Amino acid sequence: MIQFTEVNKQYGNRVALKDINLHIEDGVCFGLIGPNGAGKSTLMKILCNILGDYKGDVSVFGQPLQKDNTEIKRRIGYVPQDLVLEEKLTGIDNLSFFGRIYGLKGKPLKDRMDEVLQKVGLLDRKKDAVSSYSGGMKRRLNIACALLHEPDIIILDEPTVGVDPQSRNHIFDIINDLKKEGKTVLYSSHYMEEVESLCDQIALIDQGEIVESGSIRELLVKYSTPSIFIQGIGVKKEDLVSYGSVIEVKDGYKIDTAKPLQMLEQIADLFLTKDVQIERLEITRPSLEDIFLSLTGSSLRD
Repeated sequence: MIQFTEVNKQYGNRVALKDINLHIEDGVCFGLIGPNGAGKSTLMKILCNILGDYKGDVSVFGQPLQKDNTEIKRRIGYVPQDLVLEEKLTGIDNLSFFGRIYGLKGKPLKDRMDEVLQKVGLLDRKKDAVSSYSGGMKRRLNIACALLHEPDIIILDEPTVGVDPQSRNHIFDIINDLKKEGKTVLYSSHYMEEVESLCDQIALIDQGEIVESGSIRELLVKYSTPSIFIQGIGVKKEDLVSYGSVIEVKDGYKIDTAKPLQMLEQIADLFLTKDVQIERLEITRPSLEDIFLSLTGSSLRD
């Protein structure tokens, strides 16, 4: 569906993308994961043909991406990080403007506007000025504008930034519906919990380079060393040092181990003989955020 080959992009002397090689399959939700400034938006803008001054090759639907390829453009829906709405106009007026850009008009446009407004939960607010919408409602209308022409690829650049929990859940429902319809979704975020919930495959990107990619399960298996987490009243670090390197974490201690079941049993036996109150004793695995930190040395959030 989408192929980036040796793609490089600079803004002056600053390297935005370096040697990007990426394959995105048809019908998946693919997550681009990285901190702000990592290169996620630049990659998306290249795919949307907003940025053309780059080196390397990009192909979509088996065709080279070219500036004048209107067929490819019509099959892509782009939701930028910044809102692209005229707030003095109503929701329906904003949709009508974008619909005409996509070549829609008359009854097909009217019907399609009602369909996307229903999908994003704004049908009852379509005649209200966008200035009266909450931040989350504006985000959802932004998505509706990108869905009008029924694209095969939907690109969502940080669509949940600054939204309320209700709108975030609604956006998740929209993405899950798109996946059921067989659409290909490219989703960027620095909220790892969102990615784990929504995406089938991911690429971890930092300072313009892809540091790892694959399915979430593949990456967790590849990089996750199991640990034993111990939390309780009276638990002391010196009681645990004989089992390995003890790491102090929030509310307790963690010990990495290749044999978690055996260590869990040994620690349970130890505390049966001591005057302590165990609150949690369990096997844990690092999160994707932990893996990103171990690979890059940087956090996903500023």
